[in-house]
Amino acid sequence: MLSDAANFQLHTHLSTLAGIHKIYHTLHRLNLTEDVGHNGHSTACCSRAMPPRKKRKPTAGDDLSAKKSRQDSVFRKHEAPQIREEETFSSKRCLEWFYEYAVCDDVVGPEGMEKFCEDIGVEPENVVMLVLAWKLDAQSMGYFTLQEWLNGMGSLQCDSTERLRNSLDYLRSVLNNTTNFKLIYRYAFDFAREKDQRSLDLNTAKCMLGLLLGKTWSLFPVFNQFLEQSKYKVINKDQWCNVLEFSRTINLDLSNYDEDGAWPVLLDEFVEWYKEKEML
Repeated sequence: MLSDAANFQLHTHLSTLAGIHKIYHTLHRLNLTEDVGHNGHSTACCSRAMPPRKKRKPTAGDDLSAKKSRQDSVFRKHEAPQIREEETFSSKRCLEWFYEYAVCDDVVGPEGMEKFCEDIGVEPENVVMLVLAWKLDAQSMGYFTLQEWLNGMGSLQCDSTERLRNSLDYLRSVLNNTTNFKLIYRYAFDFAREKDQRSLDLNTAKCMLGLLLGKTWSLFPVFNQFLEQSKYKVINKDQWCNVLEFSRTINLDLSNYDEDGAWPVLLDEFVEWYKEKEML
């Protein structure tokens, strides 16, 4: 039999061991212990400040969300390259598009140009075609070379009929910029003239003036009438450029026209003819 003192000491020791055992199992359930080593001592990992969050049992809604997320991921994987390809300018598509209209010698000629205009829904004599030619830096009216096509369409990022149709409003808006309009006006002279001639024949000049100034210059109908009855058969570049300046700076009643100014004789004669006409 153990003495009362011994019993008390044994009871205290067992209580301590039980407490330690309880604490160990509690830590084990919280995943804060490691395996017991070969020496029988536990190597509890107490470096974690917080116990790991218990996993929530997935619901039916979670399953559907996960499934949808996987489907969306697969869709994006397969569709993204296709979308990027469609949105990016393709020189290959542009080249194939060119040869829908080019017959030979890497040039779109009058027949191909007619089909091209029909496909994009624009009349050949529409001013937007002049703006397009300017963008392509085309050198001859009624013709687009391969290099002009690739360079110009590349700058517009157009490699298909649909894309060019979507750019038509932009091309029209280019004329609203004063600087661009002046550049296109000057370009039109060299674009429309015969390359072996330094001047523009009168009929072509009237058509081009009507295209560029017919809707914005109120005196154009009268000026066109003057040209028809005049002695002039051609218009040179100096006369061409001064007509634009005249249309922008001279009042409709011609009250601010300086007859001693540096205007070409063509415009002096127009002013004189118009004033005489008004007096009748």
